[in-house]
Amino acid sequence: MASVRSSTERYYIGVDVGTASVRAALVTCDGQVKSMAEEPIHIWEPHPDHYVQSSSDIWTKCCSTVKKVTEGIEKIKVKGIGFDATCSLVVLDQRFQPVAVNHDGIPERNVIMWMDHRAAEQAARITAAGHSVLSRVGGVMSPEMQPPKLLWLKESLKESCWKEAAHFFDLPDFLSWKATGSLARSLCTLVCKWTYSPPEGWDDTFWTSIGLEDLLENNYSKIGALTCSPGTALGEGLTQEAAAAMGLLPGTAVAASLIDAHAGGLGVVGADVTGFQLPCEHQPLTSRLALICGTSSCHMAISQDPIFVPGVWGPYNSAMVPALWLNEGGQSATGRLIDHMVKGHAAFPELKEKAERSQDSVYSYLNKHLETMAKEQANLDQLTASLHVWPDFHGNRSPLADPTLKGMVVGLSLSQTLDDLALLYLATVQAVALGTRHILEAMKEAGHCITTLFLCGGLSKNVLFVQMHANATGLPVVLPAEKEAVLVGAAILGGCASLDYKSITEAMVKMAKVGRVVKPHLEQENFYRRKFSVFLRLFAHQRECAQLMKE
Repeated sequence: MASVRSSTERYYIGVDVGTASVRAALVTCDGQVKSMAEEPIHIWEPHPDHYVQSSSDIWTKCCSTVKKVTEGIEKIKVKGIGFDATCSLVVLDQRFQPVAVNHDGIPERNVIMWMDHRAAEQAARITAAGHSVLSRVGGVMSPEMQPPKLLWLKESLKESCWKEAAHFFDLPDFLSWKATGSLARSLCTLVCKWTYSPPEGWDDTFWTSIGLEDLLENNYSKIGALTCSPGTALGEGLTQEAAAAMGLLPGTAVAASLIDAHAGGLGVVGADVTGFQLPCEHQPLTSRLALICGTSSCHMAISQDPIFVPGVWGPYNSAMVPALWLNEGGQSATGRLIDHMVKGHAAFPELKEKAERSQDSVYSYLNKHLETMAKEQANLDQLTASLHVWPDFHGNRSPLADPTLKGMVVGLSLSQTLDDLALLYLATVQAVALGTRHILEAMKEAGHCITTLFLCGGLSKNVLFVQMHANATGLPVVLPAEKEAVLVGAAILGGCASLDYKSITEAMVKMAKVGRVVKPHLEQENFYRRKFSVFLRLFAHQRECAQLMKE
């Protein structure tokens, strides 16, 4: 194994394809981000609940961001590159050209996004069939997974898409293929989103039972005949074409990829916590939960043995950390929900004007405004004693696994002032945090023992969001030294592919660092116990109301 020299001599690139942008970072061998670049990517919404993108657009932005972060760097010092991306579905034909995934027939729009819920009816049918593979996804097939989306394409676009398609990629695997020409799929994507289960592999009876038996042809060549662990070096590294597009050297090591949330997990959960007086110190990694929070949120818990948690995806073998099992909880709309509540309020124009005047972001301004309100009225957390939100405006991913659930707000008045907006914002942030508590309780009941939260992603930069998670769960929150922990996680893959590290675990310890610890305000424990009781009643009342309207 090559020795890891000083951070000035060896670099790894992490590329993160999120919902709305591509980001790349140049990262040192001790986990410092030296430079970062970001480019927006297009999203089209041709029909309600249909969200599509272009794989060509995404790849172009990957190349341009990598070029930007390596300007002025000797390319020989770039030793590896790792990709992560949303779990979106990419469709290509026999010649690896894009195939349209909508009735509009525009070939370039060939990516069904992760948050696209067009296949809700197909997902419900798959769940109702009750195949044994569902035990690894919490008993319920989500419309955000790939089997229902594939079934939708076969049933709705059989001539224009299904018969033309020769390759279905999860977006992270598309990126590694585009970089290397290797068709090997990462176990992260196949296990988490496609029902693949090592060491057995694909289950013929599942695909046949849902009407997709044609995918069995040629040893599942359309969806993945070859598999490997995340971080594995693929092919011969960067192809000539990919290297030229990125401004790197051909043969630069490229790693098998990860889903974006899982990269965030790598970027935080393995950090050395010595000296921070945390309950997870001297405890195994299984006492830690990685919470990756952005547009949506993912809750990553690992275990030595498989743990089945109703309504929570997994257990997945080696999907994030090799030889460990992964359970993945999630909330389908978190940052997106907060934006929706704030920007849709009548007082938003006033908020925006005041934030701009004070040279603050709208959320920094709201956080300060709430502190002022708390001085005048009561403790900040308890400003929402009579205002409650159920946050499932885009359905519930975990632990109820019900995509039909809707959002709820209880406690509104006729007033629409900036104070009212601030309170609604606070109640929404608290509801998201109580959703995390709901997931943690389901995991604990099933056998997990989680004592510390490790947060990363865009929402982890919001101090109110972080403190509310600590207060609502009663657990300390660890924030990474590098705010762009998802990019560090992707770079960790590049470090593994370069063989500078023997394993992902070694790379995590060397490259993930603790930045700050946020402790819960334990005096709020009784308040959140009561608020969580209200939270659960909102869900119960929603189902009760729905049942009444059916009678």
